[in-house]
Amino acid sequence: MKTVDKVISHAVPNIRQQGAAAQIAHTAKTSAGKIPGANGERDHVDAINQIFAEFELAYHNQFHKAYAQDGSLKLAKKYWLSCLADFLPEVILRAARQVVKSQEYLPTVASMVNACENALPLFGLPAPNAAYVEACCAPEPKHSYQWSHPAVCLAGKHTGWFALATETQSAIFPLFEYNYRLLCQQVLRGEKLDASMPAALPEAISAPLSPEENKTRMKALRKKFAL
Repeated sequence: MKTVDKVISHAVPNIRQQGAAAQIAHTAKTSAGKIPGANGERDHVDAINQIFAEFELAYHNQFHKAYAQDGSLKLAKKYWLSCLADFLPEVILRAARQVVKSQEYLPTVASMVNACENALPLFGLPAPNAAYVEACCAPEPKHSYQWSHPAVCLAGKHTGWFALATETQSAIFPLFEYNYRLLCQQVLRGEKLDASMPAALPEAISAPLSPEENKTRMKALRKKFAL
């Protein structure tokens, strides 16, 4: 199995050798903007090399000052790869582009993690709380309502429109959020939204009471209500 060092040095040419502009131009030539990886799609190594290429163009002097020492760029890529491995490559790329547009200084790992954690709007997805309010307030007929994103409508459908209209937020929001986040993950992965979803596990699994337990509870209720 290749180490991360070998993957970074072997799979994608070093930015200093190829040049940031050349690497971005190479990406632009791929179909539908996809970066080729081992499976023909974006992978984390490609994403890390791409965002460093964009950082070099956007923060030229800061970038070369930060990675002036030999080997520092390679070590930085390895470190960023390990810190951002939990996020999908497309999320990393869009978050990096947002950071470049809004930040004057070379971003830190912390700022990139924060951008990735709040990347839903970059895909046209509202935050879970906003999606919940929209699902609860959407008028009938639901299918003709102009939803902010189809994932909101599907999350409402899987949660149940009647439950959203009658249950308290504290009772029904956890289920809605579960459904919505599953759909968001599909969107972030570039998948088609799936109408069928795995059901959320209940907080507690109830078991039928034994005859003795039933008698005990009935006695307690009679005593409580003086029956």
